[in-house]
Amino acid sequence: MSISIWSILTVILMLGVLVTIHELGHFWMACLLKIKAYEVSIFIGPKLFSWKRKGVDYSIRALPFGAYVRFTDYDDQGNPVVSDDPELLINQKRWKRLLVAVAGPFMNAVLGVLIFAVMYSVTGFTSLNIGPSLEGTQLYTAAQECPEYQMGDTILSVNGDRVFTYLDFFYELDNGVREDQELILKLRSSKSGKTYEMTLVPELTTRPMLGVTYSLDTIEEYGGWEIYAVNEHQNNGNPILKEGDILIAVDGKNVIDEDFEEYFAGLTEGDTMHLTFQRDGEIMEEDCIKTMITIANDRGVRLLAYEVKSFKDFSQAIKTSVMMPATIGNITFRAIGDVFEGEEEVYNMVSGPVGVTSVVSDVVDDETDTLAVKVITVIQLAGIISIGLVYTNMLPIPGLDGVQVLLIVVEMIIGHKLSDKSEKMINAVGFVMLIALMIFALTSDIIRIAIEGH
Repeated sequence: MSISIWSILTVILMLGVLVTIHELGHFWMACLLKIKAYEVSIFIGPKLFSWKRKGVDYSIRALPFGAYVRFTDYDDQGNPVVSDDPELLINQKRWKRLLVAVAGPFMNAVLGVLIFAVMYSVTGFTSLNIGPSLEGTQLYTAAQECPEYQMGDTILSVNGDRVFTYLDFFYELDNGVREDQELILKLRSSKSGKTYEMTLVPELTTRPMLGVTYSLDTIEEYGGWEIYAVNEHQNNGNPILKEGDILIAVDGKNVIDEDFEEYFAGLTEGDTMHLTFQRDGEIMEEDCIKTMITIANDRGVRLLAYEVKSFKDFSQAIKTSVMMPATIGNITFRAIGDVFEGEEEVYNMVSGPVGVTSVVSDVVDDETDTLAVKVITVIQLAGIISIGLVYTNMLPIPGLDGVQVLLIVVEMIIGHKLSDKSEKMINAVGFVMLIALMIFALTSDIIRIAIEGH
């Protein structure tokens, strides 16, 4: 996998802005509480511009890798100056220090909400209101037996798990319950405002498995399916087809015929199916052992999307944006639970800079998307990452705000400052955790990239 310089620059600038807003959150809260700050630096590295105002040194630096606020003065030897100055952060009441500590993550949450609010106001947003049900789906069948249901009702929970926006709803739909299991939706009536439950029961059918992934873009060019991935279980573990083959027909039926899917689903008789395909310009035919799979009909749950054309639409867009921190937190904790239950690989739960750059690269380097689509997608990623930084920064690890919050809360509980020995021990354990987290994030990125490349 190659990553372009544009992807790297986009990630550097994105993370630099997010960290800058975070640090400014600490500074603005300190100003509000009349706490003294010595320096505010936007970005890091050599100074491009600098000025001094009300005793604070401000600077804009060359490298957009972050920012910092300095609340401590240092002597000529680089040692922190001990002072009884009541304006210093270290001499403030605990509740003030706590507010300064949490102000950074809070600003990341605010920024994330603002990003989504602007984006939804411009591009529209997806609600939790159910759209039309299509015949043959689980929703259509359940709707016929549920007198309270009507299109536009709002989804509140899935199988007892609360959902806040469309993002955690789709997460629950994809990860919370298998396709062959019942799905219980808790809904709020758009007409009466009352809540009720509706159960979607899957209809199970058996059909053969082709075990291929193909391109839709080259169907007309090749008169068949251009294969770019083959399931390892095809032909009883000895795949007939290979990447790059053109599948033309199954049992004499052309795969590009309009009724092929219906025809193929009915091929339940016999132990083999006859494949006609092209490989390296040569037409080949071969029997493939038939693997039968059980599938469920579509859930049929479609959510209504709205453009912002009225104040009501705008208020709904803002509400959806405000719920994004709850959504991302919900998905995060649900995903961690899936790891402990063995339903998700642990390396999929953490992503470092390499992983973030890889995701951005998929967007920036996609030649099929327009510039507008790329910009909107990158902005949405920035919103998600900004809110994600809220949870990351609250980890009790040195260098992150969580350790300061932990120390202050402990002080509040015991009524006095921790001893230097205890504080050093906490910082030492936290430092080990930080190094372990960095190594784990990098390893997770490498494993993911290796698997995707394979």
